[in-house]
Amino acid sequence: MNKAGEQHAGNRKHIEGFLRALRVERNCSPHTVTAYAKDLHKFAEFLGPNVEAVSIDHTLIRGFLGEQVDRGLGRTSVARLLATLRSFYQWLAREGMVKVNPAKLVSSPKRPKNLPRVPAAHELQTVLDADLTKTAAFPTRDRLILEMLYGCGIRNSELVGLDLEDLHIEERKVLVKGKGKKQRMVPMVEWTLTALREYLPQRAAALQRKKKTSSVLLINSHGTRLTTRSVGRIVKQLAVAAGLPPDVHPHTLRHAFGTHLLERGADLRSIQDLLGHERLSTTQRYTQLALGQLQSVYKATHPRAR
Repeated sequence: MNKAGEQHAGNRKHIEGFLRALRVERNCSPHTVTAYAKDLHKFAEFLGPNVEAVSIDHTLIRGFLGEQVDRGLGRTSVARLLATLRSFYQWLAREGMVKVNPAKLVSSPKRPKNLPRVPAAHELQTVLDADLTKTAAFPTRDRLILEMLYGCGIRNSELVGLDLEDLHIEERKVLVKGKGKKQRMVPMVEWTLTALREYLPQRAAALQRKKKTSSVLLINSHGTRLTTRSVGRIVKQLAVAAGLPPDVHPHTLRHAFGTHLLERGADLRSIQDLLGHERLSTTQRYTQLALGQLQSVYKATHPRAR
């Protein structure tokens, strides 16, 4: 193998090692690992066969990002690429393959400060109260999806990862397995419990028809675990059918959970624990979300705001 081939193989080996660390050490979801892989293979393609990833400096990373901008990539996507490279080189430094992290010397592009729109409580109530038998393939399951995303504030990946053993119905709680193998107990409100009790018998009947057994909570038409992509499609379909805009997705319901709690007087620390945020600064974003919602109400209703 010539030198260029060795460098190309070395880059591929480093990338695979980093992706393996994401799966094993950080317990990242397959979706996250795939996203990292896509970014890093794009970077390796930019480097070509003659440049080793462990021998570059920050100027080459800046050139890579500049090329992506020239190709029309948005600021948010460029910032994500830079974050990927920072994590990659941090791992290389930890493994002793580089002395410094060159990606740290590159400034992240400023992102748009537009806050995501959070549906008002009455808008979500329209979705939750809708007759799903007219719009859903598996109405009791899909209602449970909505109730758990909004009623428990859990992530899409956390929802699809739930098993029957995670349910503590008598205690009205569910054990949620979050990022980095961290676990937390989240309360279930009566609406969520009702949706759960209606779904479980139909889930059992569906599995019986398939002649299958499973410990998975949310099953698809094949009797296997529902995917995050399927949940996203279901949530969007039901939201649009109820008159909400098509930009609603599972994380929208999580945002609404935190924002509506804050608007009704819940303290940030409690919301942080419920959402499973590692840092309070992440939860403080909901202060901005709540303020943005209140400002909209103020402008629309106060006679002196016009």
